[in-house]
Amino acid sequence: MGISEKTRAQMQESSWIRRMFEEAAALSAEHGAENVFDLSLGNPLLEPPPEFRDELLRIANDEAPGTHRYMPNGGFPETRTAVARGLAVDTGLGFEGGDIIMTCGAGAALNVTFRAILDPGDEVVLIAPFFAEYTFYVDHQGGVPVVATSHDDFQPDMESIRAAITDRTRAVLINSPNNPSGAIYSEATLASLAGVIQEAEARFGTEIFLISDEPYRKLMYTDDPYPFVFPHHTRSVVATSHSKDLGLAGERIGFIAVNPGYTDRGEFIDAVTFANRTLGFVNAPAIMQRIVAKLQNVTVDVSEYRQKRDFVYSALTKMGYECVEPQGAFYMFPRSPLPDDQEFIRLLQSKLVLTVPGVGFGTPGYFRLSFCVEDRVLEGALPGFEAALAEARG
Repeated sequence: MGISEKTRAQMQESSWIRRMFEEAAALSAEHGAENVFDLSLGNPLLEPPPEFRDELLRIANDEAPGTHRYMPNGGFPETRTAVARGLAVDTGLGFEGGDIIMTCGAGAALNVTFRAILDPGDEVVLIAPFFAEYTFYVDHQGGVPVVATSHDDFQPDMESIRAAITDRTRAVLINSPNNPSGAIYSEATLASLAGVIQEAEARFGTEIFLISDEPYRKLMYTDDPYPFVFPHHTRSVVATSHSKDLGLAGERIGFIAVNPGYTDRGEFIDAVTFANRTLGFVNAPAIMQRIVAKLQNVTVDVSEYRQKRDFVYSALTKMGYECVEPQGAFYMFPRSPLPDDQEFIRLLQSKLVLTVPGVGFGTPGYFRLSFCVEDRVLEGALPGFEAALAEARG
């Protein structure tokens, strides 16, 4: 018997990225790692900026007493204040340290948020394509995921969202820039989405949160300012991390930011803080909190990811792949040349190229590739993409 049936079923449902990892290892053993081109994982390639190392060394060389002890579960006050100041500049809103909770990455931020707001059976609307783990985050906290759709440009379909919202809806979760599509939800999209939510609140007499998952916010390939959710809906919450913008995926450091205009944010912050502790996260890592407090205006060199995007997008579209050009993040989500995206993934795999089928992101008929890899991997994958496309077309 061993593990629970629920966990066994969830493991089967979430196996696509894990399966690709295992396939990459097997293919590398058979053909040599240099001949296998793994574009399945979203593992940040760029190293943290030099400011990170400088601050890490400063702390190591001048370690103050209490550096590694517990702090308030919401995080060091000085770190929360530093994050709030950065958001106040970026948004023009009056963020203060009390509006911020430091977390063990964006995954923890979402889980503690859901624990704070969901009763058993409450619903969370997800917009496909979405990060595959979202359904498990919602389910783990007693909620029910409900999937809405997007248009061909990956902007959310408002009619689909309107139909998905019921009197049990407690939140709508968005991710922009989006994993897997790289789409950025525009200001007009956010305004429309907030309107749909507010109409539903009036219709059902409920309160619905708009939760924005933003770990790729600073990885943008447009000169336009980032469209924040805060001006559009008072019950808005951001969950984010420094995994991508500072290249710190393994350090698990992120935060929750609550709209300073939300009148019940004090109770919400207390609930999230309680959930942060009792879910076992306790607090975000102490040294990382101290470091990122000094790096709120620092990012990796986004131009390197932009060059990779341009290279892959140009190459694939010239071959004949249909693809929306990513505006941010480091993923591309082309349409599968075969109706069955899993079949096409297997075809690519036969060419020693590994990607992930769109069904794993709630959107069959597409596939995701990550371009946050070495240039030799991107270049080496192109013949496989070309051969697979030719074979798919017969």
